[in-house]
Amino acid sequence: MPRITVDAISRSVGAIPAVFLDSPQFEADELGRALGCRVVVKVETMNPIRSFKGRGGAAMVASVPAGAHIVVASAGNFGQGLAFAARDRQVHLSVFAAQNANPVKVTRMRELGAEVILEGDDFDGAKLAAARAAAAGKGTLVIDGLDLPVTEGAGTIGLELATWPESFDDVIVPIGNGALLGGVGTWIRSVAPATRLVGVVAAGAPSMALSLRRGAPIATDAADTIADGIAVRVPVPEAVDDLVPLVDDLLLVDDATMIEAMRLAHRHLGLVLEPAGACGIAAMMVNPGRFAGRLVATILTGGNLTHDQMDRWLGGS
Repeated sequence: MPRITVDAISRSVGAIPAVFLDSPQFEADELGRALGCRVVVKVETMNPIRSFKGRGGAAMVASVPAGAHIVVASAGNFGQGLAFAARDRQVHLSVFAAQNANPVKVTRMRELGAEVILEGDDFDGAKLAAARAAAAGKGTLVIDGLDLPVTEGAGTIGLELATWPESFDDVIVPIGNGALLGGVGTWIRSVAPATRLVGVVAAGAPSMALSLRRGAPIATDAADTIADGIAVRVPVPEAVDDLVPLVDDLLLVDDATMIEAMRLAHRHLGLVLEPAGACGIAAMMVNPGRFAGRLVATILTGGNLTHDQMDRWLGGS
């Protein structure tokens, strides 16, 4: 039996603050003309944490007792989502992030009340540190991609996408730990089985693509990409199992194309996206024949950049 169900996704709506729900979705005509297909964008950056992680974070916090202590690893957006929700339930949150984590995300997590510990060379190094802290009794470990409330909360994006009056030919979803595609894919598959679910992975962090093609977790030695939100080198086995029956296509995009996609979104949509947030657009850029003339939905998942990143990546857009 699948771990993720549409009933659980429906129930999770009640745990998510209204500010994260019903995010804008619209056909981006100008962007579509540039890409050679009809493009519907789901904008998950117009909220207090500038990412979709507020949904799963809220659902996760609602599932634990008030006053609990959660320990988690995050590149920054998931930690913000948990921290935003934890304040209202007096849940204590410790977030382990890599030593080179995005300083904007680190500062924002702390401003929202999270304890942030910088440890490890990358996300998976921080994840090991979080697991050690939980094993030492410092809180309950929460793992993005493993704990179902996170996936179910993210799945509400699929519920909203499915209200579009036409059936999509493709829905493109970034893959990091897998919660987003697990939730969205479960919903879309239930209501529109002919729609193809396309997962996008950073070429410099291919572990999830390798794992899904093999049908079993495959770790890599490094995750070398600017897309910190999807820079995974050690997959969650349960997430791999969740996604194998859902994913129709897997596409890899390199960092240079993600930067071009960010510029395209800035030019045609007036939006600031981080690399992971733009990787669905990048997938259409590098596979024009695959998507030509089709109705394609993509989720713009996050927009947290440092000032330096904005200057370097968007300054000339």
